[in-house]
Amino acid sequence: MTKTVAKTEMIIQPASRLGEVKEYYFSTKLREIAQMRAEGKPVLNLGIGSPDLPPSQEVIETLTNAVLHNDMHGYQSYTGIPELRSAFAQWYQQWFGATLDPEGEVLPLMGSKEGLMHIAMAFLESGDEVLVPNPGYPAYRAVSNLTGATIREYKLEPARGWLPDMDALEHSDLSRVKIMWLNYPNMPTGRSADLSFLKSIVDFARRHKILIVNDNPYSFILNEQQHSILSIPGAKDVALELNSLSKGHNMAGWRIGMLAGRADYLKVVLRFKSNMDSGMFKPVQLAAAQALKSPPEWYQRLNTVYTERRETVFQLFDALNCQYDPEQVGMFVWAEIPAHYADAYALADEVLYTHNVFITPGGIFGSQGNRYLRISLCSDGALYEEAMRRVRSPE
Repeated sequence: MTKTVAKTEMIIQPASRLGEVKEYYFSTKLREIAQMRAEGKPVLNLGIGSPDLPPSQEVIETLTNAVLHNDMHGYQSYTGIPELRSAFAQWYQQWFGATLDPEGEVLPLMGSKEGLMHIAMAFLESGDEVLVPNPGYPAYRAVSNLTGATIREYKLEPARGWLPDMDALEHSDLSRVKIMWLNYPNMPTGRSADLSFLKSIVDFARRHKILIVNDNPYSFILNEQQHSILSIPGAKDVALELNSLSKGHNMAGWRIGMLAGRADYLKVVLRFKSNMDSGMFKPVQLAAAQALKSPPEWYQRLNTVYTERRETVFQLFDALNCQYDPEQVGMFVWAEIPAHYADAYALADEVLYTHNVFITPGGIFGSQGNRYLRISLCSDGALYEEAMRRVRSPE
């Protein structure tokens, strides 16, 4: 006989700062997919942007060789090793035309996602307002909420090419706005931004004394021209930029990112960050420095794979009668659903529960995504072919 254990309440309650912050959507969805698979349903997961390809052989060899040395296993500097900071600075100069001082203007991170939290906790508090894109990466809203700041959405719309309506922002009350989260190339819409747009953002930030934080991890995926907001003259006065090795170097699980910007801003962030970790494993930092030396051919080979996958995903969306922009960039495809569906959750659930294929509903990125689906390009091409076969087959 199974003994039933009575469930009691927690002896303490969650902190009020959690407020509306919920468990990350993909965290809960992955549990559901795991349960479906445990029940024998062969679910294909086309939702999450976790690269399935490996880093370069040189990166792997750098890591494996480094771990054999006895002096590699202790605590490391909170600001990263000099080799990694210098590699980030050289990478920014080579690819973005932005000059960074590796001694003070580069702060390595354990992935750029943690940088969002560090920045929010370092600069935002109750009473402040923060501009958050809709649609946008859910973490922008979550970290802002955790600080007690007030969310001010700015809508991205297809009619404007998924760029902010700067005129509307200019004519709104911005007196309490401290930070504007920006993300170009954009996820989930796949829209890139040119230097003239980035310059307009810098000018806007200077006029209104708003700190711009551009999240820039998608520059190298199916994107012909790399841009950094920090390449704009004077941008360091009003802007920070996050970047990552997760996407362009296939190192998502390695958790390597960086924050770039003026030294005094980074020192404020470091005051928070230094209380959260004790530095990154040195062999991982050395391997990251090697990855940042990747030649143009590395990115070209990577994009050859993503180009082939994207063409198949276009066909999959065609089978679902969804509309998409074939010029979008990044490692996802963003597509508008047919008019007869109530929203993208309805179509995503239909595809999941009828065909055992998981596609991300755009509504998780904000109300502006309610009529869109997003498919990741991070699966083997054969899985997209199988997904297409299932979608096209009779129920």
